[in-house]
Amino acid sequence: MSLFRTKNLDDMIAVARKPGGLAKVLGPMDLILMGIGAIVGTGIFVLTGTGAVTAGPALTLSFVVAAIACGFAALCYAEFASTVPVAGSIYTYSYATLGELAAWMIGWDLLLEYGLATSAVSVGWSGYFQSLLSGFGWKLPVELTAAPGALPGVTTFINLPALCIMMLLTGMLSLGVRESARMNNIMVVIKIGVVLLFILVGARHVTPANWQPFMPYGVNGMLSASALVFFAFIGFDAVTSAAEEVKRPERDLPIGIIGSLAVCTVLYVIVSAIMTGIVPFKEFLGIDHPVTLALQKAGENWFAGFVDLGAILGMTTVILVMAFGQTRIIYAMSRDGLLPAKLSKIHPRYQTPFFCTWLVGIVFGVLAALVPLNVLNELVNIGTLAAFSLVSIAIVILRKTRPDLKRAFRCPGVPVIPALAVIFCVTLMCYLSWFTWVAFLIWLAIGLVIYFGYARKHSLLNK
Repeated sequence: MSLFRTKNLDDMIAVARKPGGLAKVLGPMDLILMGIGAIVGTGIFVLTGTGAVTAGPALTLSFVVAAIACGFAALCYAEFASTVPVAGSIYTYSYATLGELAAWMIGWDLLLEYGLATSAVSVGWSGYFQSLLSGFGWKLPVELTAAPGALPGVTTFINLPALCIMMLLTGMLSLGVRESARMNNIMVVIKIGVVLLFILVGARHVTPANWQPFMPYGVNGMLSASALVFFAFIGFDAVTSAAEEVKRPERDLPIGIIGSLAVCTVLYVIVSAIMTGIVPFKEFLGIDHPVTLALQKAGENWFAGFVDLGAILGMTTVILVMAFGQTRIIYAMSRDGLLPAKLSKIHPRYQTPFFCTWLVGIVFGVLAALVPLNVLNELVNIGTLAAFSLVSIAIVILRKTRPDLKRAFRCPGVPVIPALAVIFCVTLMCYLSWFTWVAFLIWLAIGLVIYFGYARKHSLLNK
């Protein structure tokens, strides 16, 4: 029965409110911009090209399907976050409803999701950064531009720009959440301006004939692209990881989660429609900077440099927010005894989990430097889809077990909305490759070994 022991919600909330913990400095606009910062990045500037090759012009529908799946899950997240404003996201919610083993496994899953997301986006960041440098006539030695084996027929050793950006942002996060949030807000405003400018400039060059055939690979192609571009929407859940650092979590967390997802969905659909309207979808094959390609095809070369800059800022904020989310989940797991206590130690000056932040940055910075992008993307997707499914199940359980809890926000249509979230997420998981499934199951198996070898014995509930 110890595998299913749950934490007391009232105790969790009381611990989160104790003095000496994480600084409560974030407001609703910070959360919306944090969500947008985590979502708008690789999805628009990199994955739109890959998705277009898979789905054709129906990529717009692929984004809509992925957004619907995320939207159902977002409603469940919003209820949990406003009811249990504690760091740790779905890990914390699972610990209160499904039990310790389920919480550990989803926390272990999130370590993979957030960590590989930062690595994957760092690789995309590196591509646009090198494109920007080439515009000034500067080039890095080819051996330092990509992970080993990432460029067919070319000898490469390390993706140095990806490693450098990870180290830079790790340093920023370690120095304080208020400073990180301010920097994120500035970069988000700039990159949204770049995206809106692309929409205004690109819309003039759309050729409707490029949208035919609209769905060249049928529904399967459209859904396969949805499973791929789902990566573009992960990040709104990172907002919930900041729960303990929000001034008024009951009101502000739902605003941040739902608001950021709504804004980003509209931007994704419009941008993907314009891109496939300018460039025939087959021409995106092998292109890692599709927005720039669309502008070049439209003859708007003067604007390509702005897009490279917007992409760099966009992916910088994604790395920043995802790394932030991961450190807060590790912090929560460590505070519960499931990971070593050193990982939840708060720096007396900066009020951040300093050691944890640097450990995460170094490990996943090295992965970004040495592992190709295509291997990272699908592993992130399957971890995210599993987490979204679990939070949807957990919200139904919490409604049954604790109907007395004060809920500032209530997910509508329970249990129908949570059930639809699970159905959409599991369906998209079925469209991922067998390699992704095998790698994911191996990661979970490693997690089980660590749980029974260390976490179960050191858990605070065990003591």
